[in-house]
Amino acid sequence: MCSPEEAALLRLEEVFSATLARVNSLVLQPLLSAAQEPSEPQSRECLRLLQQLHGSSQQLWEVTEESLHSLRERLRHPGSTGLESLLLLRGADHVLQVYIEYIESYTSCIVLQAFQKAAKRRSEFWRGQLKALRQLLSGVGSKGSVGTALIQALRQPLTHHVQQYVLLLLSLADTVPEDVLCTPARRLLQDSQDVPVTVTPLRAERVLLFDDALVLLQGHNVHTFDLKLVWVDPGQDGCTFHLLTPEEEFSFRAKDPQGHAVWQWKVTQAVCQALRGKKDFPLLGAGLEPSEPPACRCTAHTFRAEGRFCQATYEGEWCRGRPHGKGTLKWPDGQNHVGDFRQGLEHGFGIRLLPQASEDRFDCYKCHWWEGRMSGYGICEYGTEEVYKGYFQEGLRHGFGVFESPPQAAQPFRYTGHWEKGQRSGYGIQDDSDRGERYIGMWQADQRHGPGVVVTQAGVCYQGTFHADKMVGPGILLSEDDSLYEGTFTKDLTLRGKGKVTFPNGFTLEGSFGSGAGRGLHTHGVLDTSALPPDLSSICKRQLGLGAFPVENRWQGVYGPFRDFVSAGCPGDLQEALLGFHVQSSRELRKSQDYLCCERTQPEDSVGRIKDSLEELLQHREPKALQQYLRKALSNSLHPLGKLLQRLMLTFQATYAGVGANKHLQGLAQEEVKQHAQELWATYRGLLRVALQHKGQALDEEEEEEEDAETRDLRVCGLVLPLVLPSFYSELFTLYLLLHEREDSLYSQGITSLSLFPDTKLLEFLEVQKHLWPLKDLTLTTNQRYSLVRDKCFLSATECLQKIMTTVDPREKLEVLERTYGEIEATVSRVLGREHKLPMDDLLPLLIYVVSRARIQHLGAEIHLIRDMMDPIHTGGLYDFLLTALEACYEHIQKEDMRLHRFPGHWDSRELW
Repeated sequence: MCSPEEAALLRLEEVFSATLARVNSLVLQPLLSAAQEPSEPQSRECLRLLQQLHGSSQQLWEVTEESLHSLRERLRHPGSTGLESLLLLRGADHVLQVYIEYIESYTSCIVLQAFQKAAKRRSEFWRGQLKALRQLLSGVGSKGSVGTALIQALRQPLTHHVQQYVLLLLSLADTVPEDVLCTPARRLLQDSQDVPVTVTPLRAERVLLFDDALVLLQGHNVHTFDLKLVWVDPGQDGCTFHLLTPEEEFSFRAKDPQGHAVWQWKVTQAVCQALRGKKDFPLLGAGLEPSEPPACRCTAHTFRAEGRFCQATYEGEWCRGRPHGKGTLKWPDGQNHVGDFRQGLEHGFGIRLLPQASEDRFDCYKCHWWEGRMSGYGICEYGTEEVYKGYFQEGLRHGFGVFESPPQAAQPFRYTGHWEKGQRSGYGIQDDSDRGERYIGMWQADQRHGPGVVVTQAGVCYQGTFHADKMVGPGILLSEDDSLYEGTFTKDLTLRGKGKVTFPNGFTLEGSFGSGAGRGLHTHGVLDTSALPPDLSSICKRQLGLGAFPVENRWQGVYGPFRDFVSAGCPGDLQEALLGFHVQSSRELRKSQDYLCCERTQPEDSVGRIKDSLEELLQHREPKALQQYLRKALSNSLHPLGKLLQRLMLTFQATYAGVGANKHLQGLAQEEVKQHAQELWATYRGLLRVALQHKGQALDEEEEEEEDAETRDLRVCGLVLPLVLPSFYSELFTLYLLLHEREDSLYSQGITSLSLFPDTKLLEFLEVQKHLWPLKDLTLTTNQRYSLVRDKCFLSATECLQKIMTTVDPREKLEVLERTYGEIEATVSRVLGREHKLPMDDLLPLLIYVVSRARIQHLGAEIHLIRDMMDPIHTGGLYDFLLTALEACYEHIQKEDMRLHRFPGHWDSRELW
C-alpha cells in the first residue's frame, strides 16, 4: 500500500510536467523560432545559450516523465514494486545533475540578458503574450517588462517544485522500510532482536543502531535520528539510560545490566565516531575507558514537530539536544534568524528577517532576545521603511523608543517617547510633518490622552487636556503675537464657547466665541481697554507644560534601564541588552540586514570595558580628577554615562528642535536640563557604589554626606551641569533667544545709537568723570580732535567682554565678566597712576561704555541663561554682584533716551579739525 506522501509526490510531478510543457510552448519555442543567425559575436552567444537552455529544459521534462512512470508503476503494483524503484531514489545523482544543468543554462542567459534581447526583437509579439504568461504562470507580477516576465516564467515553476520536493521527501523518509535502511555504505552495529531493549514513551517494536543513525521501527512508522544529534544520559538504575534528541526524549531499558551496558556503550561510541567522521568501531571492552561525546556540538537539523520551529532548519551550536550558542534558523517561507541561542530558544543578540507579502520586502529586527522573545534594546526596520529604535519586552515595544516613518510617506510622522505592550503610553513627543505641528504630552493606548501641548509651525501653541486623541474641557492658546486665549475649544482646536482673550497691549475680550461656515471667528462679549500694557517680563512668564508634566516623571523610560543596570551590579553580559549595542557606523548597521550579521562590540569586550571603567572610576574620586573622569565618560558612547547622555540629547532635540523651538517652552526645557544633570549624577553615584562593592568596600562618611539633597544639588550644579550643558546648549539657547527677542531688539537699537558717538562724546554722554578718561590711549595726528576717535578707550576690557560669547559654561561666562571688571579697574588705575577701586557710581557708566562698544548680540538671552543656570553657590557673592551690574547696564541701554539719541547735528564742522 502506498503512502499519502507518494500520492502527493505523483500529483506534484504531474503538475510540474504539464507546467514545463506550457513553458516550452509559450516561452522557449517562440524565443528560438524568432531568433535568426546573428552576425555579432555577443548575439551569437545569446542564441547558443537559448538553445542550451531549451535542451536542458527538454532533459528536465524527460526526467520528470521518467519519475512519473516510476511512481505510477509503484501505485499500480505496491506489493511487487519497492520504494527503491522510484527514480528520485535510485537515480538521485542523475536527477540532480539535470536540475543543475538547467539552472546553469538559465543563469547564463540572465548574465548576458538573453531574454531581454530576444524579447526586444519581437516586442509586439511578446506584448501580446504577456497577458497569457500572467494568467498561466503563478507568481508572475502584474507589472514589469517583458524580459522580467520571461525571467520569472522560467524560474518560478522550478523554484516552487524544488521547495515541494524538500517537504515531501522529508515526509517520505518516515515511510522507508527496514530493507532500504541497509545500504552498502552503512553498518549495522546493534539490533534489539539480538539484545532486547524497550523504548519509552515511543514503544518501538524494534531498534536498529547504525554507524550514522539510530532507527526505531513502530508499525509502519520509521523514526530516524542522526547520531550527531543524540545525547546519552546515564539512568538512575543499572538497566536504564536516557537519550536526548532535538525533538524527542526517550528512555532505553534493557532486561539485565549486561544488555544495558552493551546498548549504552555502543550508542555512546557510535555518537563519538559519527562526530569524528570515522567508520571504524572498537570492540566492546577493548582498549581504554570509553570516551564521552562532547555536550556541545555544531551541526544542522530540520525540525518537523509542530511549533515555532516547524520546518525550520537550524545550523549552529547545540548542547544536550537544544540549540545553544551561535546559530542560524531558516524557514521555507524565507524567514531567517541569526544570533545567540540558549536551551533551545533565541536568547541574546539576534537578527530576524520576516518576509512580507510584496516581493523583496521584509521586516528586519536587530535586537536582544530573552527566552525566545524580543527583550531589551533593538532596532527594527520594517518593509514599509518605518524604523523603530528602542526597548522591547515580551516581543512588544515597551519602554522608551523612537518610531519614525520614511520622509516620502503619505503622512510622515516621528514619535519619541514611552511604550507599553506595543502601544504609545506615557510621556511622548510626536511630530506630524503633514500638519506642521508637534504634540508634547501624555499618551494612552496609542492615543493622546491626558495633559498635552500642541506647537505649530505658525507659532501657535495649545495646552489642555486630551481624551481619546481630542482636546476636551478648558485650555489655553498662545498666538505668535503673544495674545492669550483661555477657554474651551472644539475637537479640531478652534475657539468655541466661553473664553477670554488678553491682547499684547493689555486689552481683554471676554465672552462667547464661535465659528460658522465661511464666516470665520465671531464673538459676543465685552472688550476692556482700560488695562495698562503689560511689561515684557510678564509675557515671558507664559510658559507651557510646567505644571502639567512633572520634570522627574517625563523620561522615566530613558532613566529606567540605566538604573536597572546599575542596581544589578553592572553585569557585562547585560550591558548591550539594556544600554543598546554599538556599531562603528550606520552604514554597517544597514549592511547587517543584507548579510544577517552585525559587526558590533562583542559581549566579552563589554565585560572587560565595564570592569576597566569601574576601576578607573575608583582612581578619580578627588574633585579635579573626578571632573576629568566625568568629562571623558560623558563623551564616550560606550560608557553608561555617555550612552545615557546620548539618549537624553535625542529626547531634547525631539522636543525642542524644529517646530518645538517656541519661546513658551523655555521653562520646560530649562528644568529638563537640570533634571538630566541630576540623573547623570545619580548614575555616577550608583556606579561608584558598584565599583566599591566589587572591591568589598563602601562609601566613606564624607561621601555619604553627599547624599544630602542640598549637598547633592551643589555638586550637580557645580560639577555635572557645566559638563552636560554643551550637549543641550544649541536648542536651549535658541529658546532663550526667542523668549527675550523683544528685549534684545530694544537693546540692539540702543547699541546702534550709542555706536554713533566718538569715544570722548560717549564718555561725556554717560557722565563718566573726566579724570577717569584714558586719553593717553588715543593716538591722534596734529589736526585731529578727541571727538573723532572710536573704539580706543577701554579696548582691553571691551575685547575681554566679547569672549562671553565663546563659551557655554555659566561659570566661565561669569569669569569673563570678572576679568572685564578687572580690565576696567586696571585701565583706571593706570590713568590715575595709582591703584584705584571703583565705587558702583563710577563702575556702572564705565561698564555701560564697555558693553556698548563690545556690541554683544542677544545679550539679554546670555544674561538670563547665566542667571538660570549658574551655580547657586555664587548667589550673593561677587559673581552675583557683577551679573546684577551687567543686568543694570542691559536695562539702561534699552531705555528710550538711549535708543532715540542721535549723533548731534548742530556741531560746527570746524570743531572736528
